[in-house]
Amino acid sequence: MPGFDLVDPVLAARVSTGLALVEERLAAELASEFGFVTEASSHLISAGGKRFRPLFTMVAAGVGPHADSDEVITAAAVVELIHLATLYHDDVMDEAAIRRGTDSANARWDNSIAILAGDFLFARASRLVASLGPEAVRIIADTFAELVSGQIRETIGPQPGQDPIEHHLTVLGEKTASLIDTCARYGGMFSGATEDQTAALRRYGRALGVAFQISDDIIDIASDDSGKTPGTDLREGVRTLPMLYTLADPAAEGELVSLLAGPIHDDASVDRAVLLLRRSPGLARARATLDEYAATARAELGTLPPSVAVDALRTLADYVVARTR
Repeated sequence: MPGFDLVDPVLAARVSTGLALVEERLAAELASEFGFVTEASSHLISAGGKRFRPLFTMVAAGVGPHADSDEVITAAAVVELIHLATLYHDDVMDEAAIRRGTDSANARWDNSIAILAGDFLFARASRLVASLGPEAVRIIADTFAELVSGQIRETIGPQPGQDPIEHHLTVLGEKTASLIDTCARYGGMFSGATEDQTAALRRYGRALGVAFQISDDIIDIASDDSGKTPGTDLREGVRTLPMLYTLADPAAEGELVSLLAGPIHDDASVDRAVLLLRRSPGLARARATLDEYAATARAELGTLPPSVAVDALRTLADYVVARTR
């Protein structure tokens, strides 16, 4: 399982069984009398994926006494549907051609089909979450609003006078961490955890979500064996936290600042920028910020009763940091 160390056999068996049930629920929700709708909306599910959000929801549910409830399975399917829907829309905005090792929906068909397929997924998620009650519906509506706000905030960029680093961290909180927060919240709610325990799970999920994205940004610069070509963000002109810290540093190397001014298209310049970033204080500051978010996540776990689920969540916080080293 990605990031989790599920050493307890009972926990591992529960999560494995739960994921299989989530797959069944996803397939049932995406079935349509119009065969093409089923094909288009199932495109990314069929391509695979780690199912991290359902997995996270089910592990978090281990904090409560009813971790194997049907409501937990339904909630896990809801958050995956929301996540998948955002991927369809993200690929249109990014003009992406590949997703999960296969053609993106917009590349296979066109932007209109990809957008409509994403809308269909949102609709199915809305229908499914309604079975969990009005509070669950309100939570997913608020989460969706945060996801959209984060995307808009990222698209328009920081406003005049706004700190670009603060803006970036806010984007990560809305666009990435908000759904992880909801996964943790649903896990607590539908397993019967107390309000205080669910609140701690939420804070853990929020900190972990930001940490995950920061770790991805660090890996894009610092890792040669992650399976991702170093410098992808540089080629796309995406300013990640290590770059923003570098640009905010008055002592930053002039050559590096120049390279970070926009997208880099030639391999030699990308390699040079990666080399300079790897030895820059900006990367060191990004690592320190990652450590802070991971420490915040671990501290929230320390307020929860000891359990194998909490142990597994702790290994995930450790993994987020370890994967960048």
